[in-house]
Amino acid sequence: MSVVLWVVVPYVALTVFVVGHVWRWRTDQFGWTTRTTQVLESRLLRLGSPLFHLGVFAAIGGHVLGLLIPKSWTEAVGVSDHLYHVVSVTAGTVAGVMVVAGLGLLLARRFVTGRVRRATTRMDKALFTVMAVVILLGMAETVAINLFGGGYDYRATVSVWFRGVLTFRPEPELMTGAPLVFQLHTLAAWVFIAMWPFTRLVHVWSAPVAYLWRPYVVYRRRTARPAAPAAPAAREPAGR
Repeated sequence: MSVVLWVVVPYVALTVFVVGHVWRWRTDQFGWTTRTTQVLESRLLRLGSPLFHLGVFAAIGGHVLGLLIPKSWTEAVGVSDHLYHVVSVTAGTVAGVMVVAGLGLLLARRFVTGRVRRATTRMDKALFTVMAVVILLGMAETVAINLFGGGYDYRATVSVWFRGVLTFRPEPELMTGAPLVFQLHTLAAWVFIAMWPFTRLVHVWSAPVAYLWRPYVVYRRRTARPAAPAAPAAREPAGR
């Protein structure tokens, strides 16, 4: 079972992620969009979207640092375990609160506002459900275990296992001893990654890079032309 969960599942999810994006691009380029609902409701969107996206960017940065950067590298530059723990928990908690608050507002507008709710697809609902599970489990790791609990050094187990998956040398035994919440968070994240190509999340790969070298677009104001003077009426000769 450990091989299935920590070797088979990751590679299946990564395969679906890659192949799914290729299939989606070849068959549904017109659907490669966020399916925005801004025109249906914008008040909650203006507040929830920046909170959610900024929190997600911060969380991604924390995951890159925690999972991809070996512990020995941070120690080599003078970052002690205590300092890393303080920075990680503080930044992770702030980012998590932003993500939860932003996602809460986005879900509220989507399921409370009638017009937005009717524009929500089944895949959207499945995506939001899995995303909420991943976020809440991540918050449980950060707050319940590393902030108020005894702490857990995931860089010695989860991070090493994750880098092993990327280098095709997975060590499933590293995950079997991790706390249950870390295991559940990891499995939920793989489900989320496998769902990605079939959801609105594909829009993240469509950054408008071409705008950097595209020619300027010239806009001209359309002004009403003055009306042509009416031709003088022909006069009939006197006496007729």
